[in-house]
Amino acid sequence: MRPKKMEDKELIINLMSVLRKKGYEGSSLNQLADAAQLNKASLYHRFPGGKKEIADAALEFTYDWVKDHVYKLLIQRSIAPKERLNSVLKAIGEDLYKNGRDMCILRALSMDNSHEGLFGNKIKSSMSTWIDAFTVLGMDFGLSEKEATEKAVQVLVQIQGGLVVSEGLGSLEPFENVIQSLKNMY
Repeated sequence: MRPKKMEDKELIINLMSVLRKKGYEGSSLNQLADAAQLNKASLYHRFPGGKKEIADAALEFTYDWVKDHVYKLLIQRSIAPKERLNSVLKAIGEDLYKNGRDMCILRALSMDNSHEGLFGNKIKSSMSTWIDAFTVLGMDFGLSEKEATEKAVQVLVQIQGGLVVSEGLGSLEPFENVIQSLKNMY
């Protein structure tokens, strides 16, 4: 009997775990195949473009997640701004970054400067979608568009910084503290 085929979402999440830890350059096809529970030939069958196609799929998955779990919720003006903020921060903290245990795929793939041309636009698009959503939220809290955009950038910077510090210290507390402090940012 053949083993059950891994679902696409689970496959991408497993591949992302390697890319998050190792970056693009540091990830080998063997490590990616192991994470996917596939042999290299099957991984190439699934991703004929190799590691670049895998990274592109991870970035597309991340963009879709940000669009679905951050952007769409933060622009829903039928929900009170504070409730939107708390729901999004919970999703970001718990689902996207596993309370600080998972590094950001955008950060991991942006560290390889030689691949800026390969991934730069997709990374920028995800970050811009994030900032646009938090800008709408800030305006709903009564900030001017300029103030709301500045605050939206700060949200992204603080979350990314919290992830880096948590990783560096080997403690989830800095990231958890950032998520808590952002609840009172507006």
